[in-house]
Amino acid sequence: MTISRRDFAKSGGLALAGAAFAPYRLPPFPPARGRPILVCLFQRGAVDGLTMIVPHGDPVYYRERPRIAVPQRDVVDLDGYFGFHPRLAALKPLWDSKCLAAIHAIGPPSVMRSHGDAQAGMESGTPGVKGTQEGWLNRYCRHDRTHQDTPFRAVSFGPEPPRILAGSAPSLAIRDLRTHGFGAPQPANGADYPRGRLGKALLEIAQLIKADVGLQVAFADETGWDTHVNQGGTEGQLAGRLGELGQALAAFSRDLGERMRDVVVLTMSEFGRAVRENGSSGTDHGHATAMLVLGGPVHGGRVLGKWPGLDPAQRFEGRDLAVTTDFRDLFAELLARHLGARDLSAIFPGFTPDPARFPGAISA
Repeated sequence: MTISRRDFAKSGGLALAGAAFAPYRLPPFPPARGRPILVCLFQRGAVDGLTMIVPHGDPVYYRERPRIAVPQRDVVDLDGYFGFHPRLAALKPLWDSKCLAAIHAIGPPSVMRSHGDAQAGMESGTPGVKGTQEGWLNRYCRHDRTHQDTPFRAVSFGPEPPRILAGSAPSLAIRDLRTHGFGAPQPANGADYPRGRLGKALLEIAQLIKADVGLQVAFADETGWDTHVNQGGTEGQLAGRLGELGQALAAFSRDLGERMRDVVVLTMSEFGRAVRENGSSGTDHGHATAMLVLGGPVHGGRVLGKWPGLDPAQRFEGRDLAVTTDFRDLFAELLARHLGARDLSAIFPGFTPDPARFPGAISA
């Protein structure tokens, strides 16, 4: 069935204001199993990709970060050169099963050191072009009309709609699923979600997937990744955030079980951090970062992308990890190979994704 904008507002769109509205009766939807689903998690504040995916095989990393580098003995080794931060150890079984990959040295095509500008550019899909009002996930939903039979097609979890879903295609912002007729969820398979906003969001996304209400794209975000002061190494401020991320992703995968064959989770952040630690035992705004993709369709167990190196001569402006993968190439690959998008130029205006540049995150 087709949901009109007016019907959508009556049934679910009004939930933008949160629990002030009474729950409504869920209408029947056709079975959604087999539909591909994309879940985007935004690490707002610019995660330090060099701590998330540690280049422990490069002595320059340790030379430039004498106080905050993760000691080699603590790194969860992946391939002899890169490794997970130890707080991401819960993800190692997913890596070993080839359903989790990392993309390093990824970011915007030009430097943007402002959080607001960089986040807007990443969510709009038009980095460097101010004034774009629509988000790239909304443009995908507008151009792909095969899943318009449910108000739960495009959902975000948080107090307000994100930029990435702004536009003319309907989307639903949810504070709590209980205001939409869902009961309190019970994770399957012994999944243990962390407390906090990220764990709650992934728990409720999993609940929507298992409920077969037609979810196709979901978005959640988490702040606290801007680590200018006392970033820490194995322990500390950033380690705590990474621990929550690792536990949440592992719980989500365990909760969904076989349903993960239809799901891809993408972590994203507006930019990375400088290679050299600053005088406050933190890291300043940088350029390239690292992202993760998790799911059944993922060609995992690999660190993808061209590694530019950490030597000063190889850095962007002599200070930052250089970008070798434009984030739009990764996003385009997920839309094309996972969700089946055809007109990528309409989703990323002014940019032509090139299959030859795709990182290879999704099995063709």
